[in-house]
Amino acid sequence: MIRVVVDSIRVSLLTQSRVVVLRETEGNRYLPIWIGQFEADAIASAIQGHEPQRPMTHDLLKAAISELDGLVRQIYINDIRDNTFFARIIIDQAGRTLELDARPSDAIALAERVQAPIFVAEHVLEQAGVLFDEEEQSDATLPTPASRSEEPKPEAETEAEPELNEDSLSIFRNFINTLDLDDRDRSGEKS
Repeated sequence: MIRVVVDSIRVSLLTQSRVVVLRETEGNRYLPIWIGQFEADAIASAIQGHEPQRPMTHDLLKAAISELDGLVRQIYINDIRDNTFFARIIIDQAGRTLELDARPSDAIALAERVQAPIFVAEHVLEQAGVLFDEEEQSDATLPTPASRSEEPKPEAETEAEPELNEDSLSIFRNFINTLDLDDRDRSGEKS
């Protein structure tokens, strides 16, 4: 098991899809996991320490575990099959260890609320992780479903981002070149 922390939550400008990026604590590997908007918001609100007026789903889960004398010991992203991630919530409760199957995004949102450590199986990082050195990290862009053939599927179904290249952008360039912007006066109206 490899310990990770939430590095960032990113948004695709083209499709508005979200990705939570986990960073290895003792290395330079990153694990991008495509998630839904609501799951991204749940993780972000926990990281920012936002307290909702009424309990959200992950807050309710936190309260239920606590009321049942449980303690979330850790989150373990234990597998990836058919490009889908799997996670386990490990709970200590009255001398027993319970393991609950969960989507990684829900497990991460809970971990951030209870300050539980997050771990990833080595084979998951080997299969889906991205390696950045410190020079690449500042300019790095994460692989998108269209640019990486083995990219894991998002937890909530979303369309893959279209691949952009010179040919696909030429229609926009041609349109912009046909605009006659020199004939506009100060109000933006054509003279």
